[in-house]
Amino acid sequence: MLFYVFLDSRIWEENSKGGTMHDKNSLARRDFLKYTTLGVVGAGIPYRKAIDGVRPPTTTDILKIKEYRTLGRTGFKVSDISAGEHQGNGAILSMLLDAGVNYIDTGESYGRGRDERVIGQVLKNRDRKSVFITTKLYLSKDRTKSSILDRARKCLERLQMDYIDCMMIHSPQNVATIKEQGFHDAMAELKAEGRVLYLGLSNHGTHWGSLQPEESMEKIMLAAAEDGRFDVMLLVYNFLAKENGGKVLKVCAEKNIGTTLMKTNPVADYLYFKREGDTLEKEGKEIPEYLKSVLSRYELLVEEAQDFIKKYNLSNPQKIREAATRYALDNPNVHTICATCNTFEEAEAFVKLSGGRFTPEDKKTLRAYAQGGGMFYCRHACGLCESHCPHHVPVNTIMRYNHYYIAQHREKHAMQKYSELLTARAEKCLDCEGLCESSCPFNIPIHALLIHAHHRLTLA
Repeated sequence: MLFYVFLDSRIWEENSKGGTMHDKNSLARRDFLKYTTLGVVGAGIPYRKAIDGVRPPTTTDILKIKEYRTLGRTGFKVSDISAGEHQGNGAILSMLLDAGVNYIDTGESYGRGRDERVIGQVLKNRDRKSVFITTKLYLSKDRTKSSILDRARKCLERLQMDYIDCMMIHSPQNVATIKEQGFHDAMAELKAEGRVLYLGLSNHGTHWGSLQPEESMEKIMLAAAEDGRFDVMLLVYNFLAKENGGKVLKVCAEKNIGTTLMKTNPVADYLYFKREGDTLEKEGKEIPEYLKSVLSRYELLVEEAQDFIKKYNLSNPQKIREAATRYALDNPNVHTICATCNTFEEAEAFVKLSGGRFTPEDKKTLRAYAQGGGMFYCRHACGLCESHCPHHVPVNTIMRYNHYYIAQHREKHAMQKYSELLTARAEKCLDCEGLCESSCPFNIPIHALLIHAHHRLTLA
């Protein structure tokens, strides 16, 4: 079926008979060994230092950031494509920096501080002032000034830097969190020392790290914009989840607040469901009811979307991803997109999108995808169905972890986060009538998807 093309790029590359996502002579493939051989962090060798008398190749003549935008009131000109979370590979980060990327987003919790160390090592022999660094702190139970000061100084130590451009509150649970006095007192002291220049916050919807229901991304970020002490925001915005993020972006523009985006690409691995069903059939095993439910909706959508799929040649998932990125950058209130790059291929693909313009063809492609696959994407930062769940299952959070597993290939991280949930998990959905699904305004088969996510994230 043609609809099976909506899948992860790695799987498509391995199974498509028509070619690969990238040209075989691409920079990523051609220079892979040259970059990885450097051992940027593990061996302690700075990326730019010559090895055996030969200076390693750089990407500046091949890949180049083509557009820079002013990050709100900070006045810093940031690359429209930036380095997002989990920068655990120093060679990939060096490649991005050489291409002109000058905004790096990280956090103390990423790799338990490992990512900050990698960034610090890579930047040690570069011009510090040419790069804007954002890191984040969760405001846990200990929210005293002394505790937050200690954690912030440890971020500086791991980054090996004298100052952090922007310190963010990481996924605040509610409006009260952004007004936490211990945080603001600590930041005031660090600002006076020149250790922190700006404040910000990130949010991608309810996080449910505690037993208390949380407030929406829109409510928290609009309150932060009104508060006046936050200079940069990291939020969710994409062509399928645009309403809430669009409102926040508009207000940020009015107040000259810098805006950075995450989760701009809602395209995931829709072949997963069909492949799993086929495997069970071949093994002579019965397909579980939850998977039958997903597959039945899947088959129906395939039939309805055939004309769109054929007309707009959606056999190339990379084409859809590129259109999604250009859509986000087309919003004049967006300053940069934080791209998570796990491979050189992904890094190259993102940089090539810099300066691109959203075209009429892109619009048709995304409209076709929305009709053909949009019903399988649980909107980040939505959570509209959660109040209808009698078991208080954190739907948005679980589906975000599922997105980490499928779309970002962070399987271990997704499973760990799911196991750490303090609330009810999706096993409660096994014997539930699915009130969440009946209340979903996007007609997503969320009840079946939650059950499927539970089986995947627990290997049950």
